[in-house]
Formats: sequence, structure tokens, C-alpha cells
Amino acid sequence: MTNKTTDADVAFIKALAELLQENDLTELEVKREYSEDNSLNVRVSRAMPMAAPMAMAAPVIAAAAPVAAAPAAAAEAPAAAIEDPAAHPGAVTSPMVGTIYLQAEPGAAPFIKVGTQVSEGDTLLIVEAMKTMNHIHAPRAGTVKRILVDDGAAVEFGTPLVIIE
Repeated sequence: MTNKTTDADVAFIKALAELLQENDLTELEVKREYSEDNSLNVRVSRAMPMAAPMAMAAPVIAAAAPVAAAPAAAAEAPAAAIEDPAAHPGAVTSPMVGTIYLQAEPGAAPFIKVGTQVSEGDTLLIVEAMKTMNHIHAPRAGTVKRILVDDGAAVEFGTPLVIIE
């Protein structure tokens, strides 16, 4: 493989970046074979903004701050945890972009269910990324309170997957 950069390659990469933006994609990868010893491998990706979900959680906390609303604040605290599972202290988030699998293979029993007792290091689910199966392990021992994703669902980096208490 040679490292010849041509104006056509630069234009091609710019077109890929525009395609990524126009179609709201997070990643695009292309390999062009010009000849046996000349090819171009391109991966164009963009990071998803992480500040937006955190900014949405702040007003809920600020609204519960007034002293006169103290009884209402106690009732709103569980609702806030339901609305933003990523803010829950027991949330296990996705370390990568991929597809979720709740069991080792189709038809097998799921790794966990709501109410399952897990130990630190137990497999909770699998995130498939680029044809690689990545086992997501429990960061601590506890009980599975909520499973926030469906089998076969696509997830982004930081997506809350499971809540363990």
C-alpha cells in the first residue's frame, strides 16, 4: 500500500464527511482499492455531544431546591431518577457504540433479569461492536433493579444499560 494523497482522495474524504453530517451518522468507514499495492482506507467519525443530557438534568435539581417545596421535592426525587437513568448512582453505561445482546446466543437464557443478584465481574450483557462481542461486566455487587435496553437495540457511548443497587 502506498501513501499517495491525491486531490481526488481529499475530495472523496470531504464528500464522506458531508455524507456523515447530512445523514446524522456517527461513523463511516470505506476502503478503496486502486490496484494491488495502492489503496485508501478512510474512517470518518464524529463524537456525540455529552453535555446536553447533563444540562437537562440540572433544572430538575434546581426546581426541587426551594424550602417551601420540600415535601414535593421528596416525591420528585424518584421521578427524576426514572426520567434520567444516567444520573442514577447504580447506572452501568455503555463503554462503546454497538448493538446490545441480553443473552449469549439466540434462544439462550438472558444473563440477567430484574431482581437478579449479581457479583462484581458477572456478565450483564454483550455489546457487539465491529463484529466483536464485548462482555459488559458488573462494576459492583448488587441487585438488578432495571434493564434500560432491549435485546438487539443500538446504543451510543455512555448510554445507560442497567441499574444495579
